[in-house]
Amino acid sequence: MKKAYFGTDGIRGKVGEYPITPDFVLKLGWAAGRIFSLDRHHSNVLIGKDTRISGYMFESALEAGLAAAGVNTQLLGPMPTPAIAYLTRTFRAQAGIVISASHNPHYDNGIKFFGPDGMKLPDEIELQIEDQIDKPMTTVESSSIGKASRIGDAVGRYIEFCKSTIPSRIEFNGTKIVVDCAHGSTYHIAPHVFEEVGATVVAIGAQPNGLNINDGVGATKPEQLSRTVLEERADFGIALDGDGDRLIMVDHKGEIVDGDELVYIIAKSRLESGGLKGPVVGTLMSNLGLEHALEALGLELKRAAVGDRYVMEMMLQHDSVLGGESSGHIICRDRITTGDGIISALQIMAAMHESGKSLNELKSGMAKYPQCLLNVKVREKINLDELGLVQNLKDEIQRELGSKGRILLRPSGTEPLIRIMVEGQDARIVRAMADRLANAVSSALIL
Repeated sequence: MKKAYFGTDGIRGKVGEYPITPDFVLKLGWAAGRIFSLDRHHSNVLIGKDTRISGYMFESALEAGLAAAGVNTQLLGPMPTPAIAYLTRTFRAQAGIVISASHNPHYDNGIKFFGPDGMKLPDEIELQIEDQIDKPMTTVESSSIGKASRIGDAVGRYIEFCKSTIPSRIEFNGTKIVVDCAHGSTYHIAPHVFEEVGATVVAIGAQPNGLNINDGVGATKPEQLSRTVLEERADFGIALDGDGDRLIMVDHKGEIVDGDELVYIIAKSRLESGGLKGPVVGTLMSNLGLEHALEALGLELKRAAVGDRYVMEMMLQHDSVLGGESSGHIICRDRITTGDGIISALQIMAAMHESGKSLNELKSGMAKYPQCLLNVKVREKINLDELGLVQNLKDEIQRELGSKGRILLRPSGTEPLIRIMVEGQDARIVRAMADRLANAVSSALIL
C-alpha cells in the first residue's frame, strides 16, 4: 500500500500547512499511541525536538495525543535525532519521536519515529499509524490517561555515549577545531563532546533563537565554517545540520570534505584495523570516485536508493557496518543504529590520530568526479516517467557520457523539488548537461 503521509524521513512540510498543523499532529500522536500501546497497559514514548520555534507547539500536541491513547511520554527537549534513537533503546521505550525538519529552514517542521530498537519504523508500522489517523479520535478512561515527565540527564547520557565510540586512550590535546552546530539541536552537546576528548573548540552556529536554524550555517552551508577554520588557523572544522544526523567537514586548507570522502576515510581506517565487515553502502548519488577508491582497497560499494533508511535497509541485507550519503548522513552500524554527525566526526578524528595524517592527507586517496546538482521546484508530485521529452534527453546525455559518467533524475523525498545530478570527467561539460536537463524539466512542467 502507498503511504498517504509518511515520506522517506517521516512526515515533513511547512508549518501551518496540512499536515504540519497542531490538529493533525495531535491526531498523529493519538494514532501512534494506539499502535504503540497494543498489548500493553501503559507504553512509554520519548519525545525530542530540534530548536525551531514550532517545536514547542508540536511537542504539546504530540503529548496530548499520546496521553489520550493511554501512553506515557518522557520529554527530552532539544536533542539530536540520533540521540533520541539511542535513548529510546536505553530507556526501553516503545518508541522515540523526533520533532524536526532536519536541514530545512525554520518555517518547516516534521515528525519522525524510532522503534524500540532505535531504528526507523518499518513501512508496515507507518501504514498502521496512518490507518488509525483516519479513525475517529477517542480517549481512554481517565484512570488510564498517559502521564508526562521530563528526563533531566539526557544530555549527559548522550555525551558519554558519544565519547565511548572511540577508544579512551585516544586524546586530541593540542588539536584546535571549529564546530558548526547550525543553531540546531547539537548546540549544547557537540562542543562539550569534542572538548571532553581534549580538543580546543571554537563553536559557531551555537546560539539558536528558534528562527535561525540552518540559516547560513551547518552541513548544508559550510562556507562560514571554511572561513572560520582559516581565520582561526584550526586543524579542521566540523559542520552538523539542524538535527545532528549529518556531517560535513573542512580541512586545514578550508577545503570542504563531503560525505563520500568521509565514508572513504572511515572505510580505509576500519579496513586497516580489521573492523570492517561486508560491503560499504552508498546511494545512487554517491560519487564514482568513491566507488573507484573503494575498489582500489578491495572493497565493494553497494548503491541504495537515496535516503538513509534505504542505506540502512541495504546495510542490514548485506550485514554491512558502514554506509552513508554524499550529503553527510553516515551510519556506523557498529556504533549506533542511525546517522550521527558527532559520532561520525569522532571516527574521522580517530582515523587521523591513528594514522598520524591530516584530514587533507586522508581524503587524498579518493579522487572525486565533477558532479553538478540542480533542483527544479514543483508545485505537486509528478511522475517523471510521463515526461517523454525529458526522458529522451536524459537517454541522449547518458549516451554522450558513456561509462565515464552518470545521470540521476528523481523527485525529492522531503521537499517539493526535482533533483538533477550529472557526473562526468569534465566539470564544464557536466554543468552544461545539467542545465539542459533542468531547462527541459522546467519546460515540461509549464506544458
